[in-house]
Amino acid sequence: MELGNDSHMVHKPHKQAGHSEHEHTSHHEHMVGDFRKRFYISLVFTIPIFILSPMLQALVGIGDFLRFSGDVYVLFAFSSVVFFYGGYPFLKGLIDELKSMQPGMMTLIAVAITTAYGYSSVVVFGLAGKMFFWELASLIDIMLLGHWIEMKSVMGASRALEELAKLMPSDAHKLAPNGSVEDVPLEELRSGDKVLVRPGEKIPADGDVLEGHTSVSEAMLTGESKPVTKKSGDSVIGGSINGEGSMTVEVKKTGSDSFLAQVISLVREAQGSKSKTQNLANRAALWLTMIALGVGAITLFVWLAIMNQDFAFALERTVTVMVITCPHALGLAVPLVVAVSTALSASNGLLIRNRTAFEQARNIQAIIFDKTGTLTMGEFGVTDTVVLDSHLGENELLKYAASVEVHSEHPIARGIVSSSKETVSVEGFKAIPGKGAEGIVIGRKVSVVSPGYLREHNIDVSDDRIKNLAGQGKTVIFVMIDGELKGAIALADIVRPESKDAIKKLKAMGIKCMMLTGDNKQVAQWVSEEIGLDEYFADVLPHEKAAKVKQVQSRGLVVAMTGDGVNDAPALAQADVGIAIGAGTDVAVETADIVLVRSNPLDAVAIIGLARATYRKMVQNLWWATGYNAFAIPLAAGVLYSYGVILSPAAGAVLMSLSTVIVAINARLLRFVREKK
Repeated sequence: MELGNDSHMVHKPHKQAGHSEHEHTSHHEHMVGDFRKRFYISLVFTIPIFILSPMLQALVGIGDFLRFSGDVYVLFAFSSVVFFYGGYPFLKGLIDELKSMQPGMMTLIAVAITTAYGYSSVVVFGLAGKMFFWELASLIDIMLLGHWIEMKSVMGASRALEELAKLMPSDAHKLAPNGSVEDVPLEELRSGDKVLVRPGEKIPADGDVLEGHTSVSEAMLTGESKPVTKKSGDSVIGGSINGEGSMTVEVKKTGSDSFLAQVISLVREAQGSKSKTQNLANRAALWLTMIALGVGAITLFVWLAIMNQDFAFALERTVTVMVITCPHALGLAVPLVVAVSTALSASNGLLIRNRTAFEQARNIQAIIFDKTGTLTMGEFGVTDTVVLDSHLGENELLKYAASVEVHSEHPIARGIVSSSKETVSVEGFKAIPGKGAEGIVIGRKVSVVSPGYLREHNIDVSDDRIKNLAGQGKTVIFVMIDGELKGAIALADIVRPESKDAIKKLKAMGIKCMMLTGDNKQVAQWVSEEIGLDEYFADVLPHEKAAKVKQVQSRGLVVAMTGDGVNDAPALAQADVGIAIGAGTDVAVETADIVLVRSNPLDAVAIIGLARATYRKMVQNLWWATGYNAFAIPLAAGVLYSYGVILSPAAGAVLMSLSTVIVAINARLLRFVREKK
């Protein structure tokens, strides 16, 4: 049975983040408040029901003091209040389930309390028999208490979403054309508006920094705890927290187009989507309802016709069977885990777009990474430095080269500059067209040149170290000082620091790690050996990537493709699980099943680990729910009656509610599994 039916968790279409989240939260708070109110009022009426019940009076030995004329009618009146007021959610649920042709938990509870109330009422008005009013009242009280606790657990499962919605500030400091600042509600912001964000404030909308230099905490949005430096031209996300500096931001996205709104919308869809495991649980819950009704009827027949017990005893056993076998825990086993896992993943920058594919991620046997921008930084950096003069250190050689290249905009030049710890001023800078650049650094003429320059000037390079670097497909440039060759610097697309660790962890999980790249074999081989890949495919054109994924699938492997979500779209679609990595604020990557906000290969490890942990929790909950019922049904029917073990309907309700709470708590424990990882 679905969470939407059992617990009134209706997933409404997302419009605007704050408004929808408010409705969602208010709905749940109303349900919690409703069950709490019904429980307390029913409990108050249960006290006189207990006092007026003949069986309890006889048990305590106070019947002679409390009996009075018409007391059974007063007892009937109090019990009617509890039945109609306290039992209303279950009676309404019965009607809803029958209308939808999906009898389940509400059907069982409603049939049980209606049978007990109807039979007891007939006894009040003349039929010889036993009244079940105190059992009825205690049963409804316990069921209301169980639902109250359960609804609080359900609310807790979506708490991360509520925290996301609270990230947005209520207003923004909008800059007018004349430079004045006006505080306006968030709803009035439009694309193109300029807003001022002061230190310590929340950024009101997605946009680009126009002025200012600061650091921004995006922890609640991407899971990245380290503040991110922001300067003019950088993008910022609405809801993130500004650090120590003021900045002016041009608004780019607002409302439902914003990153935060898209995240909440994606999580809603993932939480509301059916999973294969959930469908299995739903079918099992339906069959369990049928079994409970059938076993209840058989129990009534056996105790009456075969065991020759009175009708009241047989009816009590029947009611207990129907109560204790309510498939509530089974119906919640999967949806609660879904709610926890999707909210948890979203708060860590792991966005699930396709629930079925996410569940499939636990079976991944091979993962293929795109190289550029995924396993590597997508930008040149120094990988090796070869010094040919024993009087010169590596850092000093880099300093000379970087000081010259600081005036160049070439990607190789920028790579050298970013890799050097220090630069000094250069005089007489001059570009050597197609061959490099030169200038005077600390009184010495420094030339940073290409291999072509050396060939042109017949300068011989016979060092094996340099030959090996060139053989790896790296770009090698040479540094000459005062006309003499002093060393070489090798550059390549820098491998991300996390890539090696990610590959190591994936291989420890039994997953083959592969790479696709358009680069030549030497570059691919170097990256592969650097980070420990099992296999690589080089010289692959963009339109050939999907064919390579299909080739790996033809080996009988379940394959995940991890790429940037743009150039890799066909390959992402072809893979069993498509993972778009480094999507930033573009969470609507249509061909990806899972979107990873950060450009961090370790997040691919995290999402697979979360998929496996989520499935384990689902299986644990299903085993508990079905195992509990396999034990509970015979016990409720009275198979241990000859040993003096007998369960009342109220005791059955306690066990049923306890089973539901255990399933809810186990789902919440997924959070700690994730944190431990």
